[in-house]
Amino acid sequence: QVQLVESGGGLVQAGGSLRLSCAVSGRIRLINVMGWYRQAPGKQRELVARITSGGDTNYADSVTGRFTISTDNAKNMVFLQMSSLKPEDTAVYYCNVRWGSLDVNSWGQGTQVTVSS
Repeated sequence: QVQLVESGGGLVQAGGSLRLSCAVSGRIRLINVMGWYRQAPGKQRELVARITSGGDTNYADSVTGRFTISTDNAKNMVFLQMSSLKPEDTAVYYCNVRWGSLDVNSWGQGTQVTVSS
């Protein structure tokens, strides 16, 4: 089985920073894409940032310039450095990987990020 375990969420004041981490374990030979999504109360889950195995990245417009996604491929980990946080960044953040020849989607359990004004 594939497991994704997020860490690093918490409560921070507006303007502050947090770093999310996600460790991927299990029988994965090829990770195609690693990413972060978020879901705020009453809203749909949305893409925050993702990075391909080739290193290409893309970000939601709302976080461009404030968030940075990175990976440690040797450890199958993905990180999200979040800076200049705003109250509207408050959400549950989910780690996501697409892996294997069938591009299987796997999700973490989510970590809460709360930004106070």
